[in-house]
Amino acid sequence: MIDERRRRSRLALAMAGVALASFALGALTMRSCGGHEEGAAQDHAEPDQEIWTCSMHPQIRAEEPGLCPLCGMALIPVGGVDFAEARPDRVVLSERARALAKVRTTEVRRMSDPSAEIRLLGRVEADESTARTVTSWVAGRIDRLHVNVTGVRVRAGQTIATLYSPEILAAHQDLISARKQLDRLGSAGGAREAAEATLDAARDRLSLLGVPAPLLAELERADRPVRSLPIRSPFSGTIIERKVSEGAYVQTGEPLFRVADLSKVWVQLDAYERDLAAIQPGQKVEVVVEALPGEHFEGEVAFVDPTVDPSRRTARVRVEVDNPAQLLRPGMFVHGVVRGSVAEAGERPLVIPRTAPLFTGRRALVYVEIDAMERPTYEAREVRLGPLAGDVYPVVAGLEEGERVVTRGAFMLDADLQIRGGASMMTRAPGEDEPVGPVRLDDVERKKLEPIVTAYLELQRALAADDLTSARTAASSLAEIAARTEIAIPRNARAAWERVERGLVEGGQRVAYATSLEAARGPFELVSGATKRMIELFGNPLGEPIRAAFCPMAGSQGSEWLQLGDVIDNPYFGAAMRECGEIRGTIAPEGRASSNARAPKASGKGHAH
Repeated sequence: MIDERRRRSRLALAMAGVALASFALGALTMRSCGGHEEGAAQDHAEPDQEIWTCSMHPQIRAEEPGLCPLCGMALIPVGGVDFAEARPDRVVLSERARALAKVRTTEVRRMSDPSAEIRLLGRVEADESTARTVTSWVAGRIDRLHVNVTGVRVRAGQTIATLYSPEILAAHQDLISARKQLDRLGSAGGAREAAEATLDAARDRLSLLGVPAPLLAELERADRPVRSLPIRSPFSGTIIERKVSEGAYVQTGEPLFRVADLSKVWVQLDAYERDLAAIQPGQKVEVVVEALPGEHFEGEVAFVDPTVDPSRRTARVRVEVDNPAQLLRPGMFVHGVVRGSVAEAGERPLVIPRTAPLFTGRRALVYVEIDAMERPTYEAREVRLGPLAGDVYPVVAGLEEGERVVTRGAFMLDADLQIRGGASMMTRAPGEDEPVGPVRLDDVERKKLEPIVTAYLELQRALAADDLTSARTAASSLAEIAARTEIAIPRNARAAWERVERGLVEGGQRVAYATSLEAARGPFELVSGATKRMIELFGNPLGEPIRAAFCPMAGSQGSEWLQLGDVIDNPYFGAAMRECGEIRGTIAPEGRASSNARAPKASGKGHAH
C-alpha cells in the first residue's frame, strides 16, 4: 500500500469529522427526545448518564472515559442513551433535529415516464445498403485517375479514371477496318453482306469486352483507334475508399473505388448486456457528436445484434440516421441516448431518485421514513436496484409502492446509526467485501492488464494538459478495454476484481460524457482509485516503473494519481497548478504499490504547495 500510515491517518480524521457531526445531531436528538416525553427518556437512561465510544470503532461503548482497546484513541462522549434498548437499524429524530439535518423524503412510485434514458457509445459508419463498388470492365493499365482522393462526391456517369487496354485497341482497329471496308463496297451484293457480317462481329467483340453502347457508337464513328478509354461511375455518392493508383495494371472486374450514399448513415452503438432488455427496433435515439457542438441528430433503432461479443460483453445496436447535409462522417465518435421502453403501466417498475441510495461495495442502502408524526423515525434498509435510468434507479427488491425514502440527509442519518454501532452502510455482512491481499498472476495474465494502465496514463496526461477531447477519447477507450478484459484469478479475488472493473468502466464512462474539464476531473478520482487498487492486487504490468503522486490541494483531503516520470504532472489542476504535488511511491515493473521505495523528486519540481 502507498503510504499506508498517512492514508489511515487521513481516514481517521475524516471519520472523526463524520463522528463529531453525528454526535452533535445525536446529542440534539437525545435532548429533544428526552424533552418530548419524560417517561420515555426515563425508560432509556438516566438524565445524567453518559456513554463513551471510539470514533473509529463505534461498537466500543463504555460508561466512563478512557482509551479504545482496539486502536488506543481517546474515547469521546455520546450522550445519555441506552444502546441495548435501541434498534440497530433505526434512527429517531425530534422535529428540531430533523430540521437541522435538512432531511427530505420522496415517495416510492412506479415509473410514469414510458421511456428510460440509456446512454451508449458508438461510431458512425456508411450505410451498407447504399455501398457500391466501381470496377474495371476490361483489363488494362490505369493511365489517369480523375478522382484520386476519398471523400469526393461523384455523380452517375462521371468519368473517374481513364484506362489503356491492348484488347480494346485491337478490337477497335478491327471495327474501324470493317466499317471502312463496308463503305468502299457500296451496294455490291454478296461482298457487302460479308462486310456487314464482319462489322457486326467487331461490334459484338467490343460489346463482350464491356464497352457500353454509347461509347461503342463513339468508337464506330472514330477514324483512328483510341488508346485510352473512360471509366465512368454508374452510381452517385461519396468515394469512401480508393483501391488503385495511376500506373497500376488491373484485371477485368477488379475493384477501383467504393462509393456510398452518405445522405443516410448508420450509427453503431455498443450496448452492455444489462441494457439490451430495454432496447428494441423502432425506438428513437438522440445522437450527440462531440465534433459538432450544437447540432442535433435523431435516428431510429433498426437492428439489435442477436449475439453478444464474448470478450467485450456488448452487442451492436444499429441506428439509422438521416444525414442530408452530410455532417456525419464515417468514423466519427458519437454518444447515443436511447429512449428505452418499459412494460405496461401495471407492470412498470418501482423507482427511487438517484440521490436516495447509499452505495458501499455491492450493497445499496436507503433510509425509509417509518413515522413522520410525533417522533420522526427512519429505518436503514438494504435494497436491490437496477441500472440507472436517467435520474432514477429501478427497484428490484426491498421497497414497496407508497413508502417514503430519504433523498436528502441520508449521510447524516447513517453517521448517527454508525456511531451507535447500528446497521449502517459501513457495516459489512460476514464475509462480504473482505479485503483481498496481493494476488500472484503469471506473466501472461498480468500482461492483459497493460492496455488498461496505458489507457489510464493517456487519460492522466490529457487532463494534465487540459485536453478535454483527448481525455474523453482515452476515458472511453479505458472503459471499453476494462469491460472486455478477462483474467484468470483465484476465487477469493473475483469480488475485488469486479469492484475494480466497475470503477474503471463507470468512472471512464462518466469522464467520456463530461462536457467540461471540471466535470471530467471529478470521476477521474474514481478511475485513479480503481487503477491503483488493480496494481496493488495484481502488480505493475508495464515494463517501466509507475510513480504514485499526491496533491494535497485536490479535494477536501487531497487526491492521488499514477503517472510516469519523476516530474509532477497534476491531472486535477492542469496548467493552473500542473506541478502541484509530490511523488509518494514507486511501483516497479511486476511489483506492487509500495510506499517504502520512494522516487527522488526532480529538481525544483514535484513539491507540495
